[in-house]
Amino acid sequence: MYRRATSGGFIVITTFLIVVVMALFTWVIWGMARQVYTMTDVMVEVNESFKAMVGTQVSMADDMHAMAGNMQAMTEAMLVMTERMSAMDTTIGAMSGDIATMDTAVTAMAGSVQGMNASVGRMTMDVGRASYAFSNPMSYMFGGFPF
Repeated sequence: MYRRATSGGFIVITTFLIVVVMALFTWVIWGMARQVYTMTDVMVEVNESFKAMVGTQVSMADDMHAMAGNMQAMTEAMLVMTERMSAMDTTIGAMSGDIATMDTAVTAMAGSVQGMNASVGRMTMDVGRASYAFSNPMSYMFGGFPF
């Protein structure tokens, strides 16, 4: 057996088979290394995507915080506006009452002006008669006072 194991053909075939097995092992390991490299590259890209996503989420959180502040300010402004509109509604109601009172007063004033106009007309006629009586003293003798 020693002779057979140390013969030249056996050593050549054994060495060749060892080389073939080592070549296959190397080829398999190289393929696995290529897959690991590809997987590492993909994981690096996923990491970059996660970083970008985290940055976007932080930016969104900041925007949402600012939006919540704006909504709070808007709510306060709307409450103030509601109070002012309520006050304005009350004021408009009071103004409507004042306008109704003014309408009544203007109607009464128109009647008073009309009465005053009639009184001024009578007074004008009386002044005219008195002027006539004083400018014609003879009228006292022949007809009495013209009033």
